[in-house]
Amino acid sequence: MRRIFVKLLILSAVFFMTSIAAHAAEPKSIGEFSDWVAYVYMEENNKVCYMIGKPNKEEGNYTKRGSVYALITHRPAEKSKNVFSFVAGYPYKANSEVTVSIGSQRFKLFTQNETAWAPDSATDNRLVSAIRGGNQMVVSGASAQGTATTDTFSLKGSSAAYAAISKECGIK
Repeated sequence: MRRIFVKLLILSAVFFMTSIAAHAAEPKSIGEFSDWVAYVYMEENNKVCYMIGKPNKEEGNYTKRGSVYALITHRPAEKSKNVFSFVAGYPYKANSEVTVSIGSQRFKLFTQNETAWAPDSATDNRLVSAIRGGNQMVVSGASAQGTATTDTFSLKGSSAAYAAISKECGIK
């Protein structure tokens, strides 16, 4: 059952990325909140609101790595909120997991190419709640070549950025 869910989620992600490229307007910043920035854009006449944070510390024995960031996204037209994703800046090892640690809480994410996601909306909601209430987030994963990485994020401003995207997209 989990494999079917993962395949559906992967297909949805591919469709999502394709549709963004074809039908999305440029994102507009709705505010900078310490270490997080909130954005909104229109996708086929529907608002999409998201917040993005970048690590303040990147660790790993790698020679080349792209941009690294964490996102929380609301898509009210799809009745989707609190979707957490993490972009590693490299392709993940096949069938690997990523661990997100916030205080004493641990979350396991599944991977596809350069991105990791929570397995379900309940985990997304718990993860977003931990981000809003935490001080620091540590994300650990492994590249396709087996290089272990650890990225540390400040969560300062995450609650204010979350409030901004929720207000902009009418999320209660």
